Amino acid sequence: MTDNPTPTRLCGTDDVEPGSALLVEIDDLELAVYNVDGQFYVTDDRCTHGPGSLSEGYLDGCVIECDFHNGAFDIRTGEVVAPPCMVPIKTYEVVVENNDVMALL
Repeated sequence: MTDNPTPTRLCGTDDVEPGSALLVEIDDLELAVYNVDGQFYVTDDRCTHGPGSLSEGYLDGCVIECDFHNGAFDIRTGEVVAPPCMVPIKTYEVVVENNDVMALL
């Protein structure tokens, strides 16, 4: 990541079904791309509490529940909404253009 983030294509809008998440690997980053009724969000994929993959968790609206210890985060802000997690996840600004989902990395 740089001081001047640039849009990086992660996937197509059709690659992520509404109400689901997709794991995308870019260089050394593992990111989760979420589709909430056509609105896209991107966070780090790894839970801050343990080895859970958030893209494999349960998405309920804008809250992702980790499948490892059931901690939960708001994917819009990264804030913790359920323990045992205590550290927020990193979120990324999203740009959707020509059916491409991009994050500012």
